[in-house]
Amino acid sequence: MSALTRCLEEEAGAIAAAAGRLDAGQVEAALELLDRCAEQRAKLVITGVGKSGIVARKIAATFSSIGLMAIYLSPLDALHGDLGVVAPQDVVLLLSNSGETQELLEILPHLQRRGSARIALVGRLASSLARGCDVVLDGSVDREACPLNLAPTASTAVAMAIGDALAAVWMERRGISPQDFALNHPAGSLGRQLTLRVSDLMVPAARLHPLAPSADLPAVIAQLTQDAIGACWVAHPDEPERLAGLITDGDLRRALQAHGPGTWATLTARDLMTADPITVGPGLLAVEALERMERNRRKPISILPVLANTGADEDRQLQGLLRLHDLVQAGLTSGRSPQP
Repeated sequence: MSALTRCLEEEAGAIAAAAGRLDAGQVEAALELLDRCAEQRAKLVITGVGKSGIVARKIAATFSSIGLMAIYLSPLDALHGDLGVVAPQDVVLLLSNSGETQELLEILPHLQRRGSARIALVGRLASSLARGCDVVLDGSVDREACPLNLAPTASTAVAMAIGDALAAVWMERRGISPQDFALNHPAGSLGRQLTLRVSDLMVPAARLHPLAPSADLPAVIAQLTQDAIGACWVAHPDEPERLAGLITDGDLRRALQAHGPGTWATLTARDLMTADPITVGPGLLAVEALERMERNRRKPISILPVLANTGADEDRQLQGLLRLHDLVQAGLTSGRSPQP
């Protein structure tokens, strides 16, 4: 066994041992405080010094990302004015392996006077910090993975794991969905898949120019060139905002191939268009529109008309055109859409 493998196994063993030591009643009390924090729209304030402070920052970032407002508070800054960010309804999570970190002990009485609930994540249950908190989570380890048993290694791994576990269980208790998670990750792949709608990416109808069904071939070619999006739409003769059909670059090529050059002069938009194209509504998730394009077996789809209503009582008023190019450019991929 390599030294690296040994260290990893020691840290994994420390986490497993911590799982067995945690008091179920204290864990439930901590989760209830987090629930109350969310219900009261309060904050989770997390604090620690040194390596514990780094772990505290990460735990705060995790809770913020899943929808519970959380911040890291430096104990030193707290003693010099930043304690003002802590409100009575807030919950404060204090991290210390020894449970005797002086900076934390100095802010403890101020938190008690405010009435803020306090959770200690400590390596010693019989410590001053543990005695001053409402809930105590046991993050003790038998030894550090460091060969000198000095550098915070196993202890920080355990504290991080407990923080992650609290966040994961809290997510489950609150019924946090992928959609909820995506609201705080709008720039990520998951965020794009769960927040971008067809209306966000479509070319709006106001930028497009409709063709009459009787428009001749030169007019169709001119319109395809003018709009320069790879398609043009054909309006109903009696309702100019209603979709009668769609002509894509591919439709034009296939029609010219199917008809001899001698008949080209007689072709109209009605002859070239697809009268029943697959359509989507503006509120559909963009990734679902992409999947519809890729699932189609009749012919390749690169553009979808967007209609006001694609339900049973279909309103064929055109809202815009959705291009495959724009979906791919937005970073969307099909086949990976998370289930609600």
